[in-house]
Amino acid sequence: MFKKVAPYIGEYKKYTVLAAVLMSLGIVANVVPYFFLYQIILPLTKGEHIDLQYVLIRVLAVAVCEIAFALLYVKGLEFSHISAYNTLKNLRISLQGKLERQPLGNIQNLGTGRIKKIFTDDIDQIELLLAHAIPEGIANIAIPVLIIILMFVVNWRIGLLSLVPLVLGMFAMGMMMKSGFEKMNDYYESAAVMNNTVIEYVNGMEVVKVFNKDGDSYRRFGEVVRNYRDFTIAWYKVCWPWMAAYASILPCLVLLMLPVGSAMVLSGTVSLDKLILVLCMSFAVGPSVLKALNFAGKFPQLDYKIAELEKLMEHPPLKAGTAGFKGTDRDISFKDVCFGYDDKEVLHGVSLDMKQGTTTALVGESGSGKSTLAKLLVHYYDLDKGSITIGGQDITDMSLEALNDQVAYVSQEQFLFNTTLYENILIGKPGASKEQVLEAARRAQCDEFLDRLPDGIYTMAGDGGKQLSGGERQRISLARAILKDAPIIVLDEATAFMDPENEAKLNAAIDEIIKDKTVLVIAHRLSTVKNADKICVMKEGECIAADVHENLLSGCPEYKKFWDASVSASTWKIKEA
Repeated sequence: MFKKVAPYIGEYKKYTVLAAVLMSLGIVANVVPYFFLYQIILPLTKGEHIDLQYVLIRVLAVAVCEIAFALLYVKGLEFSHISAYNTLKNLRISLQGKLERQPLGNIQNLGTGRIKKIFTDDIDQIELLLAHAIPEGIANIAIPVLIIILMFVVNWRIGLLSLVPLVLGMFAMGMMMKSGFEKMNDYYESAAVMNNTVIEYVNGMEVVKVFNKDGDSYRRFGEVVRNYRDFTIAWYKVCWPWMAAYASILPCLVLLMLPVGSAMVLSGTVSLDKLILVLCMSFAVGPSVLKALNFAGKFPQLDYKIAELEKLMEHPPLKAGTAGFKGTDRDISFKDVCFGYDDKEVLHGVSLDMKQGTTTALVGESGSGKSTLAKLLVHYYDLDKGSITIGGQDITDMSLEALNDQVAYVSQEQFLFNTTLYENILIGKPGASKEQVLEAARRAQCDEFLDRLPDGIYTMAGDGGKQLSGGERQRISLARAILKDAPIIVLDEATAFMDPENEAKLNAAIDEIIKDKTVLVIAHRLSTVKNADKICVMKEGECIAADVHENLLSGCPEYKKFWDASVSASTWKIKEA
């Protein structure tokens, strides 16, 4: 396990070593007072007279040792936490880098609840190992081992007696860890399910309220919480008896030492002074051993957490090269593209060519593969088969940065960060001037709602952009794309949340910014794409026809069906009573 953590410690390993040394010295300082106690007790057992000065000197020495213990131990904890938190920083940065290179599908399958748990709860648990278990465990085990060796030097018989509680306590701890580990997977799986369900419950509360599904939603929420409770209680029920056993036995090294040692003194086998010395030393062993072994119960959990992190990281990253864009033009070609989610193929050998400066529209029923095809162009996923090229260059040969420079993607749902709208637009081109940002906002028809906001373009978007309506969020995302000014634009139902008046304005803005660009558009209203240079009709993951609007109306029954339905929907109205 330490080998798994070691690569992330780096230069901070020295702080962990220094922490272990300081804590060990601190525990030594905490043990020495028991020898002063022995020096006070021994004369009394022999009936010898000791003066007050003799006692006060040793009491003062005990106080000095305790102060030294506190200072050394606290300083050791300071160094161990410096190492721990910098290691967690390195681990999170490494995990973030690997996540950024993963296909989005893999990340979405994990669920936001599980990712949040891994990034926060699980990684924070590793802090226990780095800041406490390693340095404190080493210190609290090393010193008791040294003391036990000294016990054997004083008298090997009494030394053997001191080992009996340790052996019994270690056996109880081993049984606790073995029993608990068998249920650990179920426990953590139930925790992950609960996290995902809690987030889904909160996010879906609006739908639940509108459709009076409070009972059903809360019932499911309650079930997963109860499952988590049951797994937790079942886990602890198995562990509790063994936990109580080792917690009671381990600190009591005098369990056999006192009665059997006393019998040895009476029989003359062991001298009284040696028994008293070993008894005093035993008081220093129990608490340290118990503290060290308490961390041992965490090791299986930490093993599991690190294994989960590695499992998250082991997904193969996107097949991205390191080259910049070297295409001869912005022609796009899909050749025999096959792709599936969770071993279920949704695109079956799709081939499609898009010429530079033209607009290609994808139409078809929901689930026909339109959005998937668009996301493959921006390399959200790796293909199962086939290729996608821009200007003759395979997108997998390009770095993700180079590809992103060529393509602007505007989807139906766009995420806004909880910062100002100005900074949200600036994401499209971080080096842009204020004038360029304001111009992009104007061309995206944002002025209308920005004028109503108290701070205009410097208004905070809120979590996920909640301060704006769906249509307003889309216009901000379009402003990003306008500012980016990429030669290829992908519009995935970008006007889905628009009312007719604003959609007309936005379509005018779109017409302006797509001039001389290669455009792939997916629209829910066929009237908005009827003038496209090419319309590709998708059905069940295949491109069944690709032509202009007029030819498709006469030559493709599937497209004519969509068109008729679209015309009918546009004229729909509520009948008068």
